[in-house]
Amino acid sequence: MPEHVGEIDGDAVTRDGGVEPARVRQMWHLLEPLHAVLYYAPEAFEEAAALRYDTKERWPSYFPYRAAPLGEAGPEQVASAFYSFSPRMVAEHVEPAWRVASPEAVLEARVRAVDRAYRALFGDQVHSPELVEAAALARRAAEAADLAARPLAAANAALDWPDAPHLQLWHAATILREHRGDGHLAALLMAGLGPVESLVSFAAIGAASTERFESRGWSSEEWAAGRDRLAARGLVDVAGAATEAGRELRLRVEQHTDQLAAAPWRLLGLDDVDRLAGLLGDFWVAVLASGLLPQETTLGIGKV
Repeated sequence: MPEHVGEIDGDAVTRDGGVEPARVRQMWHLLEPLHAVLYYAPEAFEEAAALRYDTKERWPSYFPYRAAPLGEAGPEQVASAFYSFSPRMVAEHVEPAWRVASPEAVLEARVRAVDRAYRALFGDQVHSPELVEAAALARRAAEAADLAARPLAAANAALDWPDAPHLQLWHAATILREHRGDGHLAALLMAGLGPVESLVSFAAIGAASTERFESRGWSSEEWAAGRDRLAARGLVDVAGAATEAGRELRLRVEQHTDQLAAAPWRLLGLDDVDRLAGLLGDFWVAVLASGLLPQETTLGIGKV
């Protein structure tokens, strides 16, 4: 086992594999938009509408698209896996989700959606040697991901790999982002940050606006109660801004998240990580330049 695997120290992942925390986070930044196409592309909404999901907003399709690998999971299981969403919001969308379409039908729809969206975004590059190589490297990293206590990563990893390289790239990006996300929840739990507190503390350091975090479905009373709990710990001030202790705690959470996300990249090896980062650049730019993704998200990419 690699040395220092249990430490929260941000330098821990550099001591045995040469993959620094900054590079681990960079790979997340590059892959996250490639995964998130599923939740924003018009092709994804069209496929959801064909299954008879309401597409006037993104949540009725977001929840089944993301939860389908778990099978016919109920609201409690999905709320646990998604963590930061209000259980009321989860129940509103998950309770009817599997009456509209089965998880198997949703999984088929999301593959069709990504296939169509990637072809629209990347054009002839969808068949390029660069994409084929990127897909192969990303798949190696995804297949190296440790899946213990990572329900969303494990559920996606259990699915069959698509044949087409561009779909393999998306599938790998999905496993790796859920692997990181599952680890992030462990870091939040270790920091004593429950679902509401995780959002309040993130807003407190300026990762995104409070209004953006309201999309997770918590009431103003629940948000205020979470802020009061953080204030009692000395993590936010009376205005809800992070104190020095609050910023230090969030820094430790992000460092721990990077550490827990490092194993696939350490096993891929620094040279191949560098190669994959270079190959992903054009595809990352194409997704961002499309305007599909919101400029501000609750993930805090580029701000943490």
